Amino acid sequence: MTEVILKEGERIDGLPSQNVHIIQNPDMFSYSLDAILLAHFAGVKGKGAGLTVDLGAGTGAVGLFYSPKVIGKIKLVEIQPELAEMAQRSIEMNGLQKRVSVLLSDMKDIFNDIQPGSVETVLSNPPYFPLNEMTKTNHDTHYELARHELTIDLPGLAQVANKLLKNNGKFYMVHRPDRLTDVFSAFEQRKLRIKRMQFVYGKSDREANMVLVEAIKAGRPGGVRIMPPIIAYTPENNYTSQVEEILYGQAWS
Repeated sequence: MTEVILKEGERIDGLPSQNVHIIQNPDMFSYSLDAILLAHFAGVKGKGAGLTVDLGAGTGAVGLFYSPKVIGKIKLVEIQPELAEMAQRSIEMNGLQKRVSVLLSDMKDIFNDIQPGSVETVLSNPPYFPLNEMTKTNHDTHYELARHELTIDLPGLAQVANKLLKNNGKFYMVHRPDRLTDVFSAFEQRKLRIKRMQFVYGKSDREANMVLVEAIKAGRPGGVRIMPPIIAYTPENNYTSQVEEILYGQAWS
C-alpha cells in the first residue's frame, strides 16, 4: 500500500480479505456492509478482462473491492467532487492507477467517455429511497445524494446500465427488499433479466434488509435462482462466521 496523507476528518478503512484500503470521511459518507457484499456477490465473466463500470461509486468501495477479482479496467462514476477525489486517492494508495480510474460525472452524461454497448459488468449500490411528498431527506448533501433518488431513479439507473452493457453483459445491484417490485418493473422494461438473487438478514430472526441482484442484458425470461441467505450478525451482535469469512478470510475467487 502506498503511503497517503489524509485530510482533516478522513480515515482509512480496509477489507483484509481483498487487501484493499479505502479513504473516507464519515462526515461526508462512509461505505457499509452492503458495498462489501455487492462486490463479493458480483460474478466474473471468463478471465474478467472486460470493462467494469461502478455507477454512483462514492468513495470507490464497490469497484475497488471488486478489482482483485478481475484483470480488466474499472471505471468509477461519481457525481460528487469530494467523494470522487477521495476515490482517486484510494486508487493511488492501492497502486491501481493502471486499471482503475474515476469519472466525475452525472451517470446519465457518461456516454461521451464510455461507449454504449462496451461494458461487460456494471455494479451499483444506488440510493435506496424514492422521492415523494412525504420524503424527509438528510440535511447533509453528501448523504442526501447517497440515500435518496435525487439525481436518478431506478428506471433511469436501469436505462443507463442497459445502454452501457454488451448483450449478455451483467448488472449487479444491492437494494432494499421492499423495492423489489420497482426493481423488477424497471429491469423488465429495459430487458435486464434478473437471473440470481440473494437476501441478506441482519439477524436470523428478522426480515431481510438487503437484496443482491444479478441481471443479464437481453437474457431469456425466467430461470431466477435464489441463493442461500446471508445472516450478518449473531444474537450477541457479532459478525457471523459467514460474514467474517467474507471480510477476513481468503481472497474471493
